[in-house]
Amino acid sequence: MASKSAIRRLNKEYKAIAQSPPPYICAKPLENNILEWHYVLRGPQETPYEGGEYHGVLKFPGEYPFKPPAIQMITPSGRFQTNTNICTTMSNFHPNLWNPTWSVATILNGLLSFMVEDETTTGGIRMTDRDRRILAGKSHNFNLDNSKFKEIFPELCTPQAAPLPDNVPKPQVPASTTSVPNLPAPQNIGAKVQFFTPHAQLRNRPLVTKVAPATGTEEPEAAVVPSPRRSRWFSFEPYYKLYVILVIFLYLIAAKLISRAASTPV
Repeated sequence: MASKSAIRRLNKEYKAIAQSPPPYICAKPLENNILEWHYVLRGPQETPYEGGEYHGVLKFPGEYPFKPPAIQMITPSGRFQTNTNICTTMSNFHPNLWNPTWSVATILNGLLSFMVEDETTTGGIRMTDRDRRILAGKSHNFNLDNSKFKEIFPELCTPQAAPLPDNVPKPQVPASTTSVPNLPAPQNIGAKVQFFTPHAQLRNRPLVTKVAPATGTEEPEAAVVPSPRRSRWFSFEPYYKLYVILVIFLYLIAAKLISRAASTPV
């Protein structure tokens, strides 16, 4: 069930998209379910998807905008599996990377940018550019055979796909699926990761410190390996109090025996 904030936010976004549609993108929610949006991406010029018309769905959680949607594509594209959740930084595969300020337009722009890349992802497939162009040419007729598409997008149900305007800008392609503008890098990237032995954990003393692989050109630091002597000493650490008590106890017994021996007449 959609929360009040989700309903208010999605209604606001639908109004914004209707007034100023993003290039290559058409999107709208179902009349009876604000959490299910259907979209159509137009293939950009000078890509294997040029002339294509790709129908898909966004399934928003009731907690939106605080949780990301699931993203699927219905029309065969040669880039994504059909009716399968697609892994991007703006999908439910990465809730830790989600930014609540992102909108439906942001999500679909990101998906379109990712589509024209060849980066491997869950839900993605690899095909030749020739096969993708063939699918692009068949996409409009494929959509016309889909009753859901005809119900939601009657304005697109023409004998031929409408040509793109000449002044449509090319989509901005991010460097990768994880390099999204205005998104702070994950805190564990490039951060020091501490590894503990079971005994050292008890005293919270790291024995080995390594650097997690970073996304840039920075080289990871070499591991600091403890000396054998230090390792042996820390392996006894949890019991050192017991050893001290035992030594003191033995010392007291020995002292008492010596005292008795000294006081016994010869």
